[in-house]
Amino acid sequence: MAVPHAATPEQTQKVWQMIKSIQVAMLTSEDGGALRSRPMVAAQKEFDGVLWFFTRAGAHMVSEVAHEKRVNVSYADSHKHNYVSLSGSASVVTDAGVVKAHWSEAMRTWFPKGSNDPDIAMLRVDVSQAEYWDAPSSTMVYLYGYVKAVVTGRSPAPGDHEKLTLT
Repeated sequence: MAVPHAATPEQTQKVWQMIKSIQVAMLTSEDGGALRSRPMVAAQKEFDGVLWFFTRAGAHMVSEVAHEKRVNVSYADSHKHNYVSLSGSASVVTDAGVVKAHWSEAMRTWFPKGSNDPDIAMLRVDVSQAEYWDAPSSTMVYLYGYVKAVVTGRSPAPGDHEKLTLT
């Protein structure tokens, strides 16, 4: 089992490369002792250890993170075999400047009134830990792994798996 270690700038950049093209993440929070996940559209232009998501200020999730700030955000790209789990602390930001900095016209789908919608807020997740699995996706790599498993009786160890701490 991998033990978390401090992320290098290169590893933080690798996390960004793995998640930046994934449109929808699953955000998990606690609601009365039960874990709840919901799809969220990321509002990232870069990743420096902070994730941003648009939400409605009146959404139930806002009250969840007000009560329990610990959340998990997971990303999956099954075509590239990239999987990322990010844990951290969530807070709700209603500052109009922050909203405008992350706004894109595509967000109008959920917020038809635009970036000035009075019910718009940003969910900020300060990531403290990251874990990723980056497996090669070529058919030849899988065929090699299958043959190795049959011949040696041992599973291959394809790709990278890291547990990181971010500050």
